[in-house]
Amino acid sequence: MDINQIAKSLKELGHPTRLAIFKRVIKAGYQGIAVGDIQQQLAIPGSTLSHHISSLASAGLLTQRREGRTLFCVAHYDALTSVISFLQDECCIDEQQ
Repeated sequence: MDINQIAKSLKELGHPTRLAIFKRVIKAGYQGIAVGDIQQQLAIPGSTLSHHISSLASAGLLTQRREGRTLFCVAHYDALTSVISFLQDECCIDEQQ
């Protein structure tokens, strides 16, 4: 991931509601979680939830899939790993021995 994509991801995760949503999505695992379940668990109005999910999706942190009438959110674990790695990769690299 380039620095601009990392910055966008961190920006979207910097909002408390989006961070709570993303945390719930990553806890669900690779099968994802129904949007209705997120709404119920976090007590977020549907239109607000939709806005935040769109922001997370535009940052490449999650995708949505439809199964019948149910919409699921699924985390992009590779994107999450890239953000974490970006922050860790150069940790203490300039430290004098």
